[in-house]
Amino acid sequence: MEVQETRVQTDRVLTIPNLLSMARLVGVPVFLWLILWPEFGGPKNDGWALLILLFSGVSDYLDGKLARRWGQISRLGQLLDPLADRLYIFSTLLGLTWRGILPWWLTAILLARDVFISTLLPILNRHGYGPLQVSFLGKAATFNLMYAFPLLLLGHGSGWIHSTAAVVSWAFIGWGTVLYWWAAILYAMQTRQIVKAAGVTSG
Repeated sequence: MEVQETRVQTDRVLTIPNLLSMARLVGVPVFLWLILWPEFGGPKNDGWALLILLFSGVSDYLDGKLARRWGQISRLGQLLDPLADRLYIFSTLLGLTWRGILPWWLTAILLARDVFISTLLPILNRHGYGPLQVSFLGKAATFNLMYAFPLLLLGHGSGWIHSTAAVVSWAFIGWGTVLYWWAAILYAMQTRQIVKAAGVTSG
């Protein structure tokens, strides 16, 4: 397995892909405020929260696609995109679990994956590497979860539309969780390969 690095094609900051990632970051606290407001005596704004989730999913797809098509891959974008993904998933897990829409055990499984990845970062740093490039498998996992959460929120109601959304959301959640952990295992294998190669070089 080879560790591939994406060549940085631009140092520009204000590109459309970067602006989409920034907008996704701004949406994180807004979503949390909307989804948790009812828990603190405020009105229920699930419709607006759902729109933010939908925007986050679409923007995550577009920023990478546009960056590659327009030659706007940048170091900032390589940092912003996974950061926005992680914060988006964390905030959604927090909000939906707090509301009782998402079971705590599933939240624990998904958060444990990120804890596992975080233990690998100091190892990479010791060998002169930053976070590795997000793999296609990791993006596929994030894609599944980003479309699962809006459907899960939509499924939190009565009627056939809500019931259908709930069923489809759990299909996405199942695949997303499996792929999420699969990508983490591959990440660990890449890290092991780097450490092994560094040991051979130093020897």
